[in-house]
Amino acid sequence: MTQGISLFQPRWAEIVRTEPMTEKERFFQLHLKDGSSLGHTPGQFVEVSLFGIGEAPISISSAPARNGDFELCVRAMGDVTNALHRLSPGALVGIRGPFGHGFPVDQMRGKDILFTAGGLGLVPLRSLINTVLDQRQDFGRVLILYGCKNPSEILFRHELAQWEKRDDVEFHLTVDRGDATWTGNVGVITRLFPKITVDPHKTVAVIVGPPIMYKFVLIEVLANKGIPEDQIYLSLERRMKCGVGKCGHCQMNHIYVCQSGPVFTYDQIKHLGEAIE
Repeated sequence: MTQGISLFQPRWAEIVRTEPMTEKERFFQLHLKDGSSLGHTPGQFVEVSLFGIGEAPISISSAPARNGDFELCVRAMGDVTNALHRLSPGALVGIRGPFGHGFPVDQMRGKDILFTAGGLGLVPLRSLINTVLDQRQDFGRVLILYGCKNPSEILFRHELAQWEKRDDVEFHLTVDRGDATWTGNVGVITRLFPKITVDPHKTVAVIVGPPIMYKFVLIEVLANKGIPEDQIYLSLERRMKCGVGKCGHCQMNHIYVCQSGPVFTYDQIKHLGEAIE
């Protein structure tokens, strides 16, 4: 949470630009009306409110900006998000946050970064990826693995193409099921791991995706790649609701994910079976 910003009072934000990304996801660029910056770190989330409808937690997809603009990618899956999809540029929404503990960017400097994203997991991970690429000289190797169910669900296609062209990024994409036009990798995301090599002593792994993906990817990064448990970061952002630890929706044992997370190292949550199930 940014110092000096109310936990409970929404700030007005205007939709600057919006466009469809897939049949279910839509991209939004927003600008805070008071001219301030959102003040987030990669991995944090905001509560987006549509007055008279409700509020929903949504991951921030953009790298931290200074001009007040920030970006969201929203899947239509409830009253708030479906209503948000119907809005046009110029519409106003309420924004609370940012909330939660994000990725420790400073602790990652000088290290190789292995990003693994599944499906909608690319949304919060994009914020960290672009932060690293904006400060590319501060980091070692950058490896990005991204998997989707099928080609129609691939997000941020233009950016993926740019990452793939970079000489200082190793990028691999796969889909569970291809179609008649697909010429890339086919198979679950774990099939990409044999394609890469890492130095476990200087590599940080960052994993964001659907719950079913975590345990299989963890086998790859822990057992097969040898990356230490305290150098593996996961986001549990799917459990968010109120954002301030009051509703209990995200509670796992004594941990409130919205306050202690959504980003954790694996050694912090490995004893919580429900965290990655």
